Amino acid sequence: MSDTMYADIGYQSLLKDGQFVCGDHVERIDRDDGSVVLVLADGLGSGVRACILSTLTSTILSRLVAEDIPVSTCIHAVVAALPISSVLQLAYSTFTVINISPSGRAILIQYDNPGLILFRDGQEKPIHFLQTTIEEKTIESAEVQLQEGDVLMVFSDGAENAGVGPGMSYVYSWGRDNIAEYMAPFSRVGFSAKTLNTMFLDECSRRYGGKPGDDTTSLTVCMRTRKQANLLIGPPANRDDDDKMLSLFFAKQGRHIVCGGSTARLAAQYLNKPLTVVMNQKDTDDDIPAIGRIEGVDLVTEGIITLQRVLEYAKNYLEDNSAYTQWCYKRDGAAFIARMLFEEATDINFFVGRAANPAHQSPDLPINFSTKMQIVYDLSECLKKMGKTIRVSYF
Repeated sequence: MSDTMYADIGYQSLLKDGQFVCGDHVERIDRDDGSVVLVLADGLGSGVRACILSTLTSTILSRLVAEDIPVSTCIHAVVAALPISSVLQLAYSTFTVINISPSGRAILIQYDNPGLILFRDGQEKPIHFLQTTIEEKTIESAEVQLQEGDVLMVFSDGAENAGVGPGMSYVYSWGRDNIAEYMAPFSRVGFSAKTLNTMFLDECSRRYGGKPGDDTTSLTVCMRTRKQANLLIGPPANRDDDDKMLSLFFAKQGRHIVCGGSTARLAAQYLNKPLTVVMNQKDTDDDIPAIGRIEGVDLVTEGIITLQRVLEYAKNYLEDNSAYTQWCYKRDGAAFIARMLFEEATDINFFVGRAANPAHQSPDLPINFSTKMQIVYDLSECLKKMGKTIRVSYF
């Protein structure tokens, strides 16, 4: 992506009820020039064979597209590589390819998957696809210039058919157009791609009564402007470095988060502003200490307990993101930090003081210096896996 544009990407699957592997597969390749190639493939049927078909298709296509191989050559290679079903005499996997350049120019290719949806300003924006026949398959392709705030969604037919099956109360399947109408209002709220994707699959699961009748996979891309957040935790090991650390921290653009009581007092002294405590009100977690307030700081929180909860949210985010209903809406320190780091920021700077907190030195306490260092490391690694650009500075 360019210096200002960023492709926020989220994808996840629901397994067909009774299956242990998914017949859909998403492959992602981040190229050195900043472009990204995404392929969602849906293998014929379900189970192991479908898993093999979709994995082969998405892997081959993504690598060839990333090498700028012509589409027709890519399709020929996939057809030649796929194993043939001895029962149906078919080598069959549907797919959708999204290739986004650093400038935000997107090449879209789809075969037999439900039609890709582009949301702009909270409404579906039609895409003009051209059709061509390759290996007796009708391939649709288009190019679009993506803008900040655009949301791309593609999903397997398990999502389109949600609600149909034994015991279901819906007369008709959900359908692509109804999905577009349902997701349009959410597309403009500012949720991350992963959260939008989770909300969508939660609704798919609900329509299936919690027992999906087919593998159901969704891939969401949100085009965003790069935004920076800066998180400060702990005083420096050498007290002579207080002003150096704080001056570097506050010189950074973007959000400023201060974690820890000692750190907050240092920041208040540096800014010559009072530090006040904001008592927990409604929609807060009683286990998370109260937040503070310093003029010139976006968020002031307690340290280790709060960041430990943020780390738990981050690990869950990378799995099924089921905890998003907590951190998306609560108003405690951990939820505020999670929203800033997961939803808002694309580039995050950690400023970590190495001073040991005397309050944490008791052998009876589960918190110590190494605990803080480990939490910061683990959280930064989780954020990298989310696609964030992370820089950690120690003092």
